[in-house]
This record gives sequence, structure tokens and C-alpha cells, in this order.
Amino acid sequence: MGRPKGGKNREWSKEEKLKFVLMVMNGEKTYLEVTREFNLSTSLFWKWMKQYNEGGLEALENKRKPGNPLAKYSRRKELTDIEKLEYELMLYKIEVERLKKGYTEKDVLLAQEKLSEKNMK
Repeated sequence: MGRPKGGKNREWSKEEKLKFVLMVMNGEKTYLEVTREFNLSTSLFWKWMKQYNEGGLEALENKRKPGNPLAKYSRRKELTDIEKLEYELMLYKIEVERLKKGYTEKDVLLAQEKLSEKNMK
């Protein structure tokens, strides 16, 4: 059967994972019925089952880190007032984190120059 061609893999929330696991644990459905009905691989389902048995609901939390937080703002031509404020706040948070680590703006510019030189070779 395999995963469908094209597109991005589906990201399941911890609540959805819990629902699937509890269906089988409570005897409402078999694992085969759940995997077929919701188009899951059996190995993925058993991984969730093991995580839940070993660590409870918190173990089902998605651990993937978010990508670039500024990307959603930079791709759009026009931003609403709230989005402009969110974008500005995000820039300030990044600057604070940079200063906490001891980087100055000069250090960042030098690092960017080195990267661009390396990419040019």
C-alpha cells in the first residue's frame, strides 16, 4: 500500500494519536481496522502505541522543531497590522537571543560574508 505519491506527509496531533491508540486499547477496533480506516502504516501505529505505554500522553507530542519563524511573513506582499507587529516582535526576540549569546551585529555580518564567500567557490 505505502504512502500516497506526492505531497507532504501528514502531521498527526497528539490528540489524534491518542484517539487511535485508545480505540485499540479499549477494544473498539483492531489495529488493522484503525490503520486501514485512517491510512496509517502499521509500524507508525505501533510506534505510537509503544510511546504511549512508556511515556503517556506527553510521549505522543510531536518533537519536530518549527522552521524559520520569519518565513511566513517574508513570503507575503502585504501584512495586516497585527502581522506587522508580530513580525517586528519576532525580530526583537531574535536580536535579544543573539545578544544573550554575545554576538554583535558586526559578528553576524562577518559570519554572513564568510558564508557567501564559501558559497561562491
